[in-house]
Amino acid sequence: MAPMSVLTRDEAQTRAELLDVHRYRIELDLTRGDDDTFDSLTTITFTVRGDLDGDGDTFVELKPAELRSATLDGHHLDLDTLHENRLPLTGLTAGPHELRVDTVMRYSRTGEGMHRFTDPTDGETYLYTQLCMTDAQRVYAAFDQPDLKAVFELSVTAPDNWTVLTNSVTTPTGDGVWQAAPTPPISTYLVAVAAGPWHSVRTEHRGLPFGLHCRRSLAPHLDTDADELLDITRDCFDRYHEKFEEPYPFDSYDQAFVPEFNAGAMENPGLVTFRDEFVYRSAVTDTERQTRAMVIAHEMAHMWFGDLVTLRWWDDIWLNESFAEYMGYQTLIEATLSGSGGAGGSGGTPTREWGTDTWTDFGITRKTWGYDADQRPSTHPVAPAPEAVPDTASALLNFDGISYAKGASALRQLVAWLGEKDFLAGINTHFARHKFGNATLTDFIESLAATTERDVHAWADAWLRTTGIDTLTATVTAQPGEWTLTVDHDGSRPHRVTVGVYDRDPGGDRTLVLRERYETDIPHDRPADPRPGTRPALVVPNDLDLTYAKIRLDATSEETVLRGISGVPDALTRAVLWNTLRDMVRDGDLAPTAYLETARAHLPEETDLAIVQGVLTFAATQIANRYLPAHDRPTALATLASLCRDLIRRTEDGDHPGLRLVAVRHLIDVAAQPDTISAWISEGTVPGGPELDPELRWRILGRLSVLGAVDDAVIDTELVQDPSATGQEGAARCRAALPDPVAKRAAWESMFSTDDLSNYLFAATARGFWQPEQTDLVREFVPRYFDDAVTLAARRGPAIAEAAGRLAFPAYAITAQTLHLGEQCLAEADPTPALRRHLTDQLDDLTRALRVRES
Repeated sequence: MAPMSVLTRDEAQTRAELLDVHRYRIELDLTRGDDDTFDSLTTITFTVRGDLDGDGDTFVELKPAELRSATLDGHHLDLDTLHENRLPLTGLTAGPHELRVDTVMRYSRTGEGMHRFTDPTDGETYLYTQLCMTDAQRVYAAFDQPDLKAVFELSVTAPDNWTVLTNSVTTPTGDGVWQAAPTPPISTYLVAVAAGPWHSVRTEHRGLPFGLHCRRSLAPHLDTDADELLDITRDCFDRYHEKFEEPYPFDSYDQAFVPEFNAGAMENPGLVTFRDEFVYRSAVTDTERQTRAMVIAHEMAHMWFGDLVTLRWWDDIWLNESFAEYMGYQTLIEATLSGSGGAGGSGGTPTREWGTDTWTDFGITRKTWGYDADQRPSTHPVAPAPEAVPDTASALLNFDGISYAKGASALRQLVAWLGEKDFLAGINTHFARHKFGNATLTDFIESLAATTERDVHAWADAWLRTTGIDTLTATVTAQPGEWTLTVDHDGSRPHRVTVGVYDRDPGGDRTLVLRERYETDIPHDRPADPRPGTRPALVVPNDLDLTYAKIRLDATSEETVLRGISGVPDALTRAVLWNTLRDMVRDGDLAPTAYLETARAHLPEETDLAIVQGVLTFAATQIANRYLPAHDRPTALATLASLCRDLIRRTEDGDHPGLRLVAVRHLIDVAAQPDTISAWISEGTVPGGPELDPELRWRILGRLSVLGAVDDAVIDTELVQDPSATGQEGAARCRAALPDPVAKRAAWESMFSTDDLSNYLFAATARGFWQPEQTDLVREFVPRYFDDAVTLAARRGPAIAEAAGRLAFPAYAITAQTLHLGEQCLAEADPTPALRRHLTDQLDDLTRALRVRES
């Protein structure tokens, strides 16, 4: 991949001061060229502002395989002036102009620009765009920055049996041409095209066309879930119209599930693209269905937060992502309780068995992502200062746990402090002031300030402009007939928290009962008042998880949790407590083995799937694989295997299929011997269920590959049975996991020496390569990684750089030598920004693992 100049904030400001962009007419021909290229003709009408002092100079971005012609107001431009991705436009006079650029563009196999995928199941080809944040120029010539919004009118020529989807209603006009209706003003990165022989499920809601789309090979699986997906879509759509005064601003709502998609989803106006793993072809848990529903709600929130009102520059990513994250989790609860998955608005019991407790899932999975990111050297404020995001390369790094999870946590705290009524009033003021335009943090805070007497400016300074996590440490003192909670506050942010007070149930062994909940502000403005009663067994300072902070319990409460966490009645409270134990392990305040012992004793009694999944994942991937010395790992795996077997025995009655599936998956992952799981795959089922679907079969083969219990022939045989894209990824992961020097060399060469692997096949190979059982076998590749990853990232671009840094890093080489090599790489090798960010994070995690081992 040839280099591209990054756009700086100063350049974007200068261009925005010079230009008003009115309309793009984009003509794409997907029938010309070959498997590598397509034709793109772009006509841009724009105005140079009249207060220009003399002639103006600027540039348009494009990254063509071939630039055929470019004319400005009918005059040909010198094609040789195209440098990297910039075509200069010089001597511009005030007034209207028309730029016409004819190019040949290149398809992508990394999920950037116009991605091309051929389905190995049936040979059908599919194309889709992913343009955030600077990849519009890989598809069409553009003034590629978010605050130069324009109307877009697309025309796409496609093969006869294809369907073309875009941001607006798109209709065939003959000869393979599809014409899209003009959009309202949107940003360049939000333009979307998806073309191919899609399988579609269509309906209407509130007079708008709604559609679901996927590859034909996934059609039966989409059809199975279509009613559920459309119910969620309609329910969230209706709920947003109850919350927001501005109506949905586009003319249709399509949701396309596309292959090899790098993100979870993308909020293109009117055409949301999702990774097509959300079309489930194997059994999933209710928590996974809830996650999919949350993503639907998240992306729909973006139609207002991000599409109707768009950030001015990339320092305000949080204005998009934090809001959509918060709204996704909160609105799914509301939509489930009031919509077709609930009780039809009657306030009764919801008909869906999930979707009413999303904040537990958020707390155990997403919030920990934010906590971890906020303790690394790469942390940044939720809303960084503009000068801290000087260009698009630095901005790309901020799509992380801070902008999503921490930002959403901050907004949840804001709602607790401000009240939902004033919060929504501020949001609606913001939409009314800035619809179809751009806005900044200052604009949003001004909108909030107009609806409340609270000092939201001070709140924003404390919560959005600072880094790091506050720690709230509880101390409980008791006197006859009363007790007092004081909370030591290590940090700078104000917190509004709910304190949960629990007693032991005299009639139950481990059961705890809620005595009371009360709200308090931290820091205290005066000494805490004593509360009546005996000393509680457990005091939880952030009981409803309404704030973002690490919690340290008083000594009695900590002992109660270690001995009786399964007796806490509320799942959200248990999530807060499991996160507290997790943080203590990471900080060296709790032995990893103590966490494992608590999980072994109490997880078999857990009922919340998100908690079971989260605790097992942390216990296996961090404690067993990284925090414990290698000689202690077999004992940890045996403990986890015993725990999973208990969960499987508990679910033999068939009443908890999701819990059983989670236990089966994790038992496969921690199997130290091949016998049991080999028998499962031979018989095609786990005794008592479930039967092995493709996901479970590839999971077992992956583990057997690590253990050296299968070979290439077995993998090839399975691939014949499942030749799908998922099967291809499973086979790549298995081959890379084989404990064989030849297999390891082949996997390494495929990742680092050639560009043949797509983004998903690269990721699958990387996931298989490094295994804790194989540290000696792959030791020679540890120093090679720091050379080869730098070269790869520079050659293949940000998406592969991200995968190389996140997935191909030698995460199980927990040694001071690995740390030294990584630090040397950062200091001397000049890795690309995307790779540098991930290496920085990985080395910090490695340092933490070494510190935990030493403690």
